[in-house]
Amino acid sequence: MANAYDSQFTTTAIGSMMRAAVWARCAARWAPGVRVLEMNCGTGEDALWLASRGVHVLATDASPQMLRVAHDKLSATAAGASVRLRRLAWEELDSLDEGSFDGALSDFGGLNCVSDLQGASHALAQKLRPGAVAILCIMGPHVPWEWLWFLARADGARAFRRLRPNVRWGGIAVHYPSVAEARRAFAREFRLLRVSALGALLPPPYAEKCLGRYPRVIGLLNRVERRFENRWPLPLLADHYLVELERI
Repeated sequence: MANAYDSQFTTTAIGSMMRAAVWARCAARWAPGVRVLEMNCGTGEDALWLASRGVHVLATDASPQMLRVAHDKLSATAAGASVRLRRLAWEELDSLDEGSFDGALSDFGGLNCVSDLQGASHALAQKLRPGAVAILCIMGPHVPWEWLWFLARADGARAFRRLRPNVRWGGIAVHYPSVAEARRAFAREFRLLRVSALGALLPPPYAEKCLGRYPRVIGLLNRVERRFENRWPLPLLADHYLVELERI
């Protein structure tokens, strides 16, 4: 996905709106000068934005191809000097020896590829100072937009795929934990601060080609979603939900 990820998601209207919502929460939690560990950094878009705000980022990903794209993107900007890149999977986090971080970010479903969320919680907690905030963006299991989208195309298997224990995709087992499951997995070492929706009212990114013809409608849905993003039940019905946790 590395070469096509930005064109298929990052630079699309819906993808940009979803990422801007994540950035708003990052801005609310992290001041310039802090050190943030980013897991599954992908093409480096979040790392670049954080660096432009004066945040020092260690951006990691399991994919050498994603890191190559991120390197090219970051090296073309002055802000990229505040970002270091490293190949690292969630399952290898215990091996990281970089001291304590002031925060952690995992955006757009990286944790859905991790089978042991409790293990990920424990490993992440060891890398964060007490009081540090982790912002985790996870794909949820109950997405009415997805049900309607694929049922309208007579594709019931894809409509309800997230309700299965795991889905095989690209050789990876993808899991869709509920908000409650994620909360329980991180409860021992983290305190829940906030949960918000990404893509409850806003349509999913794969609908861009069809619904992108209606920018005013999409913009309205995004504004309403941002207004009520942390109101239940929106986080329970979203394409992604954003969990903000404080290291105990």
